[in-house]
Amino acid sequence: MNVKPVAVILTVDAGGTNFVFSAINNGEILGNTVSLTAKIDSESECSNCLIDGFEKLQSQINEVAVAISFAFPGPADYENGIIGNLPNFPGINGNYPLKSILESHFNLPVFINNDGNLFAYGEALAGVLPDINARLKQAGGNKQFNNLIGITLGTGIGAGLISNGIMLRGDNSSAAEIHNLNNPNRQDWNVEENISTRAIQRIYGNQYKHASEVVLTPKDIYEIAKGLRNGDKEAALASFQIYGRTLGCAIATMVTLFDGLVVLGGGITAAWDLLAPSIFEVINRPFDNPGLIQVPKTTVRIFDYQKKEEAEKFIKGDLVKLKNDSNGGQLIHDQMVRTAVVLSENGASHSTSLGAYYFALDQLNISK
Repeated sequence: MNVKPVAVILTVDAGGTNFVFSAINNGEILGNTVSLTAKIDSESECSNCLIDGFEKLQSQINEVAVAISFAFPGPADYENGIIGNLPNFPGINGNYPLKSILESHFNLPVFINNDGNLFAYGEALAGVLPDINARLKQAGGNKQFNNLIGITLGTGIGAGLISNGIMLRGDNSSAAEIHNLNNPNRQDWNVEENISTRAIQRIYGNQYKHASEVVLTPKDIYEIAKGLRNGDKEAALASFQIYGRTLGCAIATMVTLFDGLVVLGGGITAAWDLLAPSIFEVINRPFDNPGLIQVPKTTVRIFDYQKKEEAEKFIKGDLVKLKNDSNGGQLIHDQMVRTAVVLSENGASHSTSLGAYYFALDQLNISK
């Protein structure tokens, strides 16, 4: 019987409120996670909090870790583990050598990456990509996907690109910085000003008929839009519609440039029923070129995989038989040029942890 070697990787989900630590081996979390209140008011506090969490985690598992790997906010030189100036971490103001600090303390290799990159990597290796390829194979077609665009929707918007199992990080650790795409609503804004928690709150507040100083969460505003909570329903619906239309533009741009499956994760995806109509309204609206010649917004057809009938069409494809020699031989060809937008089943946090785990195995040349 083949038994995979023990390769325990320590990871942390480094949010602005909590640092959640987990140990992973063979793609499974070992024991319990460790959660600590995030210390972000100074570099030393942040380092000590991370060290404390990893030490607590290591003490409760039987195996010895071979590496530390995790996502941390950018901007950063991720290759060298040097963190830049972080707006949401007030104590970190650039040139923070987090990788070397942790390596010196634990005497272990440390890998730090962007959360969008690691989310996409987790989905590519142990999430949406293998799941959809298995369904396509089961359906009898020959279509398989090798490229994936991972997009996280939470406080802001992040992204990662995976091509044939390789994470595309760019020459400056800045690949897939989707938040800086042009905003179709205001040319002096980036898209994150309409695809973020603050955008939902701002748009609702601007359109709310009765001014209020109460700051509502996106969940609150979603409940107002659904009629489950008192408030301005029209303003609540508008906040998700504008978010969805802007996200639709961003997705169409990413698919045009990269051509891969699109997987979405993060807390805002809970409002998919309100977002999806606006997203696909934009994606499916053709361009009106001079001479009134309409052309599709993307070369490939983009399916809403969360709709059962759309998912079935996507999986089925459009198979044709082509004659490929003079003796009557046939070639089966799927002539439907397509991709899909899919919601993560693992969840953003879990897929990001898995991405960190598998990325560390790659860097250590340990077989997955």
